[in-house]
Amino acid sequence: MDEGSAALVAAGLGKRYRRGWALEDCTFTLPSGRIAALVGPNGAGKSTLMSLATGLLRPTAGSVEVLGRPGFLAQGKPLYQGFTVQEMLRAGRMLNPDWDDEYARRLVDEARVPLGARIRTLSGGQRTRVALAVTLGRRPEVVLLDEPLADLDPLARQEVMQALLSEVAETGTTVVLSSHVIADLDGICDHLLLLSDGRVRLAGDVEDLLAEHRLLIGPRSLEVPPEFVVERRDVERQSTVLVRGLADLPDVEVLDPTLEELTLGYFRAGRAAAERGVAA
Repeated sequence: MDEGSAALVAAGLGKRYRRGWALEDCTFTLPSGRIAALVGPNGAGKSTLMSLATGLLRPTAGSVEVLGRPGFLAQGKPLYQGFTVQEMLRAGRMLNPDWDDEYARRLVDEARVPLGARIRTLSGGQRTRVALAVTLGRRPEVVLLDEPLADLDPLARQEVMQALLSEVAETGTTVVLSSHVIADLDGICDHLLLLSDGRVRLAGDVEDLLAEHRLLIGPRSLEVPPEFVVERRDVERQSTVLVRGLADLPDVEVLDPTLEELTLGYFRAGRAAAERGVAA
């Protein structure tokens, strides 16, 4: 894809089940070459969005288009448990016409995973590395990873992320990385897609979004124009207010939010709005 083109485009995207809408009216454009964090609390619709993008589900409304050859790694890391690692790579070669066998084997070798070991005997980190090799061996232009670090210990999480970032830097692949652990994504992802209550609440490059927001800390009597307020938390004597697009107020401590503070503020605002039965 040309530099600056879109990798993923959603327009009015929605998915409804019998219990209600899992996603509703989701519209966003993800530029190519980004490492995008897809974040949201449990039940926000992250897995549904990825399944729609990869064609595993059909939308009830709207559309989503992946502009490039996609690769998808589901949260369960579906691998044939009785296969050896070598047999798993052979299956990848047989099933995918664009398979790069040398590349996939290098990813496994660098992870020091024995080719003769059966999948069911591998550690969680080793299974994830094999699953990534199978996903990336197709040489996709867009990679969607659904909670790939969920079952890993901290060291394995770090190793997998370093390996993934190395490959992305080498190939320029666009990555959508789903996680509810913001610490895994801070300093790694340069684009943010934030879901809450089945809707996209925030989308854009991380640097730009952080620059648009401020944390105001002042007395409980602090007055902030409500149209700028994302979330407000009041304790006995102090208020902390996350705002967007508001210039600094006098006599108020103004801080730049971290990615975690930004996302948690939107999560809490979305939950509070849902509890009140109003749109966030």
